[in-house]
Amino acid sequence: MHSIGYRLQDVKVNFGYDLKIDAPEVSIDAKHGEILSIPRWVAEVLSLEKLAEVQDTDMVVALKQAIVKENVQGDFDLSTLEPEFYIKMNLFMQRLPQQDRDKIESMLNSLVRKRQGKIIRLADSSKMATELAKKLTVEERALFDYIHDNSAEFKKQVIGDKK
Repeated sequence: MHSIGYRLQDVKVNFGYDLKIDAPEVSIDAKHGEILSIPRWVAEVLSLEKLAEVQDTDMVVALKQAIVKENVQGDFDLSTLEPEFYIKMNLFMQRLPQQDRDKIESMLNSLVRKRQGKIIRLADSSKMATELAKKLTVEERALFDYIHDNSAEFKKQVIGDKK
């Protein structure tokens, strides 16, 4: 669901050709070398057809930075990731050759394992604070809520309902 919303957001595109598209919900009149903001899903199609180049964040650099920032944090502190970080990473990795995808996936797994461990510890011990929510991606918030709710239910079954 969130990836659909992400694909509806605008992204800057550098057009490699003069292009005129007039379709329901999308109208583009671009000249060669022009940079326009268009919906990401349209940009992806144009990029696949080699008609335009998406001007987007280098996700390899973003991933490396995220890993470094996460490693600097303590065991109970998370660095901030933008809400669509994993969505962006997955879309980026889909466009890579298999050999490159394997390397990036390995780095991403390292980041996920580190953050997942921290989220599990935090979710088990407290409710989500506003400050913490700002640091988590969409998927991580869902994980946090799931673990918190199930941990609370487990404690209730084992210890009883204390008020």
